[in-house]
Amino acid sequence: MTHAKPWVTVFLGLSLCGPAALAAGNGKLEQDAKTALNRLYARIPAAKTLGAQAKATLVFPAIKKAGLGFGGQYGEGVLFRGGKVAARYSTAGASWGLQAGVQTYGYAMFFMTDAALAALDNTQGFEVGVGPSVVVMDEGKARNLTTTTIQDDVYAFVFGQKGLMAGAGVQGNKITRLNK
Repeated sequence: MTHAKPWVTVFLGLSLCGPAALAAGNGKLEQDAKTALNRLYARIPAAKTLGAQAKATLVFPAIKKAGLGFGGQYGEGVLFRGGKVAARYSTAGASWGLQAGVQTYGYAMFFMTDAALAALDNTQGFEVGVGPSVVVMDEGKARNLTTTTIQDDVYAFVFGQKGLMAGAGVQGNKITRLNK
């Protein structure tokens, strides 16, 4: 009997955490997204400033990521427009390189322009790093953000990291609208 390669074990583990296993009931997903966004607003006032000016805010409250050489991630989120749920999305990605670990995190994307929001519903899915400019904010950068310095298409905040993921790798990430 042969032993499975480590990346096969990771792949099988991630497939169990795929869309069917991670799909939360719509009510729970919406509540988790609202809670995550409110925590972000409380912790980083600049995020609240962006939220007030954004055309829409997409919140992924819990994304699961795992890897050992090869890796992947998956999560579901909610798009809020005017404080109301407008749509649901999934985010999925694959990575490869020197990496090992398991991590859970969330992120919020603030769509500042109509063009960036239109790109989100591109039939091929929204690929981070392709199309509208996405600025990933940290607390230091956010302190310098004012209503007059908001000039980019999309601002993103990563929050709630738990677990350990070590290494460096090449990664692709795609956001796709869900039909539910």
